[in-house]
Amino acid sequence: MGSTACIFVALLFIFSNMPCEAQLSSSFYDNTCPKALSTIRTAVRTAVSRERRMAASLIRLHFHDCFVQGCDASILLNDSSSIQSEKNAPNNLNSVRGYDVIDDVKSEVESICPGIVSCADILAVAARDASVAVSGPTWTVNLGRRDSTTSGLSQAATNLPNFSDGLDRLISLFGSKGLSERDMVALSGSHTIGQARCVTFRDRIYDNGTDIDAGFASTRRRRCPATSGDGDDNLAALDLVTPNSFDNNYFKNLIQKKGLLQSDQVLFSGGSSDSIVTGYSKSPSTFSSDFASAMVKMGNIEPLTGSAGEIRKLCSAIN
Repeated sequence: MGSTACIFVALLFIFSNMPCEAQLSSSFYDNTCPKALSTIRTAVRTAVSRERRMAASLIRLHFHDCFVQGCDASILLNDSSSIQSEKNAPNNLNSVRGYDVIDDVKSEVESICPGIVSCADILAVAARDASVAVSGPTWTVNLGRRDSTTSGLSQAATNLPNFSDGLDRLISLFGSKGLSERDMVALSGSHTIGQARCVTFRDRIYDNGTDIDAGFASTRRRRCPATSGDGDDNLAALDLVTPNSFDNNYFKNLIQKKGLLQSDQVLFSGGSSDSIVTGYSKSPSTFSSDFASAMVKMGNIEPLTGSAGEIRKLCSAIN
């Protein structure tokens, strides 16, 4: 074999072993379904205009999908004879929402391009469009993910962050997905929108800790009784100041000890992430650009590409 041929074979080997995110492309549907992105955008905009909170829900849905088995839409699968749904995992049950919106979007996309656009890609695009709908950052979504034929219920119990997690646990968990501490803090900034249930912050507001503003705790107690089981599902805005706008107030709140969840406040508690929080509190543009970059990185976690997986007809069931 000549030297040129050897180099060619070597290059083929190198490219065949590159990580699969290299196969994702922002132009993936340009020829096969050119109206896919505009269809998703319109549907998401409609859903968010109907209920502002849905923006946070759609961003979180993509996040909870990617952290379990990669960005493969496994979170959307319902229970069946072969599937144990991730929807029943402790960190998803009665918490993650937006499934109906994704089902509606999928139905609209299927009506124009049947069997072409994956549910995993719809989740990724919907998260971006949800951010834009509440004046948040935009980013280019790489496409070409395929849908899983399996679910990761057992993984969901260990791979998703918990509202009581400490800083070391968060850094480790995000690190295991290829995301840096800075990525983790930026992504946590999505809590500038959305709401949390009383059960997730009850301990924090009644513990009389030194890491919570007393007036803030008092305000939050009004709709979150101390007794477990009483008002568990009562909601509170994660950002009390501008709950419906995607901005950097979340980080300003942390500096004032007004993080709603324990896993929020640990980002500014004398640890290694304090300087990142301070930086974002002073520069909305830095936060926006870092958030966008982190969302792109997150969307590249272990996608199924090529002939792996399938393109589901319905997002809630394998074909």
